[in-house]
Amino acid sequence: MTGAGVPLRELGLVLLVAAAITYLATGPVRSLLVRTGRVAEVRKRDVHTQPTPSVGGLAMFTGFVCAVFLAQQLPALTRGFAPITPEMTAVLAGAFAIVIVGIVDDLYELGAMTKLLGQFLAAIIMCLMGIAFTVFYVPFGEGTTLILDQMQGMVIAAVFTVLLVNAVNFVDGIDGLAAGIGVIAGAAILVFSLTVLHEQGGAVSAYPPAIICAALVGICAGFLPHNFEPARIFMGDSGAMLIGLLLAAASISASGKINMSLYGTADLVALISPIIVVAAAIALPVVDLVWAVIRRTARGQSPFAADAGHIHHRLLRLGHTHRRTVLVLYFWVAAVAFGAVSFSIVPVRVAVVFTAVLLLGAFLLTLVPLMAGKIGPKPVVAPQGSGEGRGRGEIEHARR
Repeated sequence: MTGAGVPLRELGLVLLVAAAITYLATGPVRSLLVRTGRVAEVRKRDVHTQPTPSVGGLAMFTGFVCAVFLAQQLPALTRGFAPITPEMTAVLAGAFAIVIVGIVDDLYELGAMTKLLGQFLAAIIMCLMGIAFTVFYVPFGEGTTLILDQMQGMVIAAVFTVLLVNAVNFVDGIDGLAAGIGVIAGAAILVFSLTVLHEQGGAVSAYPPAIICAALVGICAGFLPHNFEPARIFMGDSGAMLIGLLLAAASISASGKINMSLYGTADLVALISPIIVVAAAIALPVVDLVWAVIRRTARGQSPFAADAGHIHHRLLRLGHTHRRTVLVLYFWVAAVAFGAVSFSIVPVRVAVVFTAVLLLGAFLLTLVPLMAGKIGPKPVVAPQGSGEGRGRGEIEHARR
């Protein structure tokens, strides 16, 4: 233990074990998929150019289960498990269900509605077993705490989970993107949970989100070396949906964990910090999801119809390389998520400056192709010796 009620060493061990098991399990999973011919064929909207194994979520789930089992054996973390709280059991059951749905989809291409029903089934299983909203703080006017009954909390939690599962699944379109977002978003919620643990002297309610996020960061970090461009294996829907479900579980578990009596009503940022942190951590996937639905509906297409209009596709067309596209998106997610977390840790003025610097850095990194003059078509260079070649090239470039 280091600090009042904050088991940093134990959570660090959970993270490292999750990363190590996932890293070691990914190799055998990839070999099995290659030997059995279970590889993802190249589709028109894809950015990869060669068939690649695509059920990496199985290795990630293995790492998660091992990490949670270890956490349950550590005396400092037992308060996050049954019989004290049922949340970790609920997360394991929901994760198992969503991975099964994902594996079947990776191998046999489920229809959109069938997959959606499977996602709701996994979310409902998790919510029925203990992951559900109980209170919600509304910061408007004089501030109101809404007390939700069991049915209301479960319905809102299930819809939120399915939304986040699809949001992460939608952004999983380029090597290393979803795994990196999982690391960053999970780390942001983990930092927030550790802050709550410290401020409330080891409150039981803050243990499950901390354990979930430690394991989530670990499995994503362990899978990333295999998945970063050029990827040797994809996490597939099984991995992307697992990340989304774990983020949703951590977010739901972390919401309403702040003891309102510890803060004054004027400290608005501190009071709504769970909402800010969760919204910031998932902002990029959700914005991409909402825009995709609007874009496809406007075209008369199904909201679930795949296309090449996601944020990462647009950055590629802007002139970024695959690796730089991923790094730009990492930077944006980190800027928003950790900027939000800073408001619950440091004074508001410091947090504002810190967040502004991060956002400015992300914006400048996005504009690298523009500053390098790589945006737009390249001028046509005529062969040397042609008297009119240079003029034609310039005219052709201008016409384009």
